[in-house]
Amino acid sequence: MWQPTASLEAIHARARLYATIRQFFAERKVLEVDTPVLSTAAVSDPHLDPLPSRYEGPGAAEGTALFLQTSPEYAMKRLLAAGSGPIYQLAKAFRNGESGRRHNPEFCMLEWYRPGFDTVMLMDEVETLVAAVLKRDDFVRISYRDLFRQRFEIDPHRASVAALRSLAVQHLGVTFDDDDPDTWRQLLLAEVIEPCLQQPTFVYDFPASQAALAKVYEDAQGEAVAARFELFVNGIELANGYDELVDGDEQARRFAADAEQRRRLGKAVNPSDPHLVAALRAGMPACAGVALGVDRLLMLALELDHIDQVLAFPIARA
Repeated sequence: MWQPTASLEAIHARARLYATIRQFFAERKVLEVDTPVLSTAAVSDPHLDPLPSRYEGPGAAEGTALFLQTSPEYAMKRLLAAGSGPIYQLAKAFRNGESGRRHNPEFCMLEWYRPGFDTVMLMDEVETLVAAVLKRDDFVRISYRDLFRQRFEIDPHRASVAALRSLAVQHLGVTFDDDDPDTWRQLLLAEVIEPCLQQPTFVYDFPASQAALAKVYEDAQGEAVAARFELFVNGIELANGYDELVDGDEQARRFAADAEQRRRLGKAVNPSDPHLVAALRAGMPACAGVALGVDRLLMLALELDHIDQVLAFPIARA
């Protein structure tokens, strides 16, 4: 069918949302930037898969493999290292194999970085923006540990794989074997806890093993945790923020660790980004950054339940 899946009301609402976002950052003197969608490097995260492409032409007579970005993160951090100051971007992002009620392989991501901010300050700013869009004032914050304690009466940082697996069997009836505690923690969070987070909820201090590109620090209980947060609204993951890693050597180590995990999972090992490592080594300012799903925010604002209802042409009609 040739018609859009989004109503004209939703298409107009998207335009208003973009204007609201741009006004929000203009008032705070955060610079809007534009970075390439194509890159010779790809995401290292074992749980994300990029969409590959290929360039053939001047400068690449034999062709060059390129990847559509899963996030503008790497390029934006290079701008930060070059002295851009606070920046944001309304970017197209692409993730292979992701399609469903809340996913489309092509989607809009709002990403921004605040030099001098920590995760608490960034949560404050995320809350201000989202509250203005959704007209809600009932935001709460809870640590990853306390979230699991409330729901399962366990400490997720110290619980054994057997204990986590037992909870998954009890609540979800799953029967597979996996010795990685993060497999079970992520399953319990996504399938049991997340649907219950109807009130806007910031979850912070994730396990250190889930740091991704965030710093790791020691919490009040002496546990190494990731300096990151996620925001959930109406059971939907809306935003993911970090106190950003700025150590180039540690970044290279994490790229290598991700590559090894992808090998263990039988996934293709993507080329990592040497430009990001070089930028961090040159000196990226300490900052906090966050990625927010704009399509999901629009879904919530319009009280819709499928991403196709806010996309003009989702993958089925591309």
